[in-house]
Amino acid sequence: MTPAPIKPPISMDVLNQVDIRTGTIESVTDVAGSDKLVALRVNFGDHTRTIVAGLKQERANPREIEGRQALFVVNLEPRKMRGVLSEGMLFDIGYADGVRPVLAVTESPVPDGSRAG
Repeated sequence: MTPAPIKPPISMDVLNQVDIRTGTIESVTDVAGSDKLVALRVNFGDHTRTIVAGLKQERANPREIEGRQALFVVNLEPRKMRGVLSEGMLFDIGYADGVRPVLAVTESPVPDGSRAG
C-alpha cells in the first residue's frame, strides 16, 4: 500500500473549526435506489442524527457496525443524498489509500457526544 499524498498545510484556526464527536451507531439501513449508501442512525448523547455513508461496497454486512462507537464530523452543512438528509460524516480510515476502510474509534468507550481534540 502506498499512502495517499499529504494534503496541503492548514492553520490551527481551520483545524479548530472541524467538530469531531463520538457517537454510537444505533441502526444501519439501506438507502433506496443506491448500491453504495446506507443511513446510519447515530446517538450523540443529547440527540440522534442520520448520517449517510457509502458502506455497502466496503463491507459484506454493513449492519455489523450497529452498536459500535465511532468518530463523526458533526458540523458539516446537512446534505441530501438519494433523498435522505445526511447530518454529518462518518470519520473512517483507509478509503483514500485504496484499502478497505475501517471505523475511526476511541481507545475505550467514552460518553456519546465527546469531542475530539
